[in-house]
Amino acid sequence: MCYEVIDGIVTTMSPATVSTQTPSRPAERAGRPLPWRVRFAFLSLIWGFSFLFIKVGTEGYAPFQVTFGRLLFGTAVLAAAMAVKRERLPRGARTWGHLAVAGFFLNALPFSLFAYAELTIPSTLAGICNATSPLWGMALSLVALSEDRPTRLRVAGLGLGFLGVLTVLGAWQGFAGLDATGTAMALLASLSYPVGWIYVRRTLAGSHHSNLSLTGGQLLLATLQLAVVTWLFAGVPSHLPVLPLLAIAALGAFGTGFAMLVQYGLVAEVGPTTAQMVTYFVPVIATAAGVALLGEHLTWSTPVGAVIVLAGAALTQARPKAQNRIAQAAPKGTGLSTPAESQPTS
Repeated sequence: MCYEVIDGIVTTMSPATVSTQTPSRPAERAGRPLPWRVRFAFLSLIWGFSFLFIKVGTEGYAPFQVTFGRLLFGTAVLAAAMAVKRERLPRGARTWGHLAVAGFFLNALPFSLFAYAELTIPSTLAGICNATSPLWGMALSLVALSEDRPTRLRVAGLGLGFLGVLTVLGAWQGFAGLDATGTAMALLASLSYPVGWIYVRRTLAGSHHSNLSLTGGQLLLATLQLAVVTWLFAGVPSHLPVLPLLAIAALGAFGTGFAMLVQYGLVAEVGPTTAQMVTYFVPVIATAAGVALLGEHLTWSTPVGAVIVLAGAALTQARPKAQNRIAQAAPKGTGLSTPAESQPTS
């Protein structure tokens, strides 16, 4: 679930200009951001609860309606942020064409697949399937990106991660009790993220536009895509259940829009390597929320398999020492990362 933004691929936003005047202490405290650990915890919680919000949203609305609402609220938040920062949307037909593809693979497709998946599978399972995204990313980057060279440790992590997936699904029992279609949709949603990352890396690397501008355009196009799809296949809801609507609003405004803005600050302050570690907390929180608040059943294989998946995902992101030295030498605001290191959110 976790990077939805085009991070580590294009130029990051520059920090705000520092005033030459010495501010008073109250003003200084007012303009000081929350500690990065607090923002990190917020990001973990909101992305972990996203799967619960999806489940609640689909109890009152069709999956495409849930996805459209999510994108609409998320785009509204980014539009407000762009207005405050006086950012403009990208220009150029070619850039917009690439953003349309990125919006499809990074937002419209995975969001829709997760919404449909949670019609038949628990939110806990969806959250764990989301954690397989770095595994798919590593596998695809080895094929699509010549600069990503396999190492024994990363290959071992890939094998360990997919062993964890089989454990979660209870392969030794013949996947009994699982909905194959819903599970496949959740796994395909996780696969869609690295496909989008690799496409963006190949087409938008080095763009002079800011992350906020590009991501705002990306979400806008994804919203327009879902507007058409929703109108054709789901139509307008005949009634508006309040609780599911609030869940969709929270999912879009906080889990998609506001979370992106928080993530920008984290990457700029602590670097992409630390910021992306939020992904390892997401399935834990998603599982706890599903069991505690939705009463979802949990067997021993689910948490055990999830731990194996996360361990494998961590190994796939192990980099050679020389590459680590390069990343550490780079300024924290540059956001150097590979598609396998950038994590999606649900």
